[in-house]
Amino acid sequence: MPTSPCKIEIVGNFLAIQWSDGKECFIDAQKLRNNSPSAENKGESDIFGNLSLTEKNARSGSPELMGFEKVGNYAIRIRFSDGHSTGIYSWDLLRSLGDSIE
Repeated sequence: MPTSPCKIEIVGNFLAIQWSDGKECFIDAQKLRNNSPSAENKGESDIFGNLSLTEKNARSGSPELMGFEKVGNYAIRIRFSDGHSTGIYSWDLLRSLGDSIE
């Protein structure tokens, strides 16, 4: 059974997550924005399998976390100061971002 968060909060410019197994992690906004799972960020394939990438917004400085909302019982959607808000971050993705070291 996958681990789910007990509590999620924005602390400064970090997403703080307390997991049901007791682990805690802090993921900074830049890491979250760079790893957005949205089609806008990762690209999407057309019916012929051709990958289409939309041009990313020019960003000045680091994005800030503006808020988030739950998506069902499996993910959150995060709003960033650069206007990006289409990525849906699953619990598995958030856990892997919190566990990884960049």
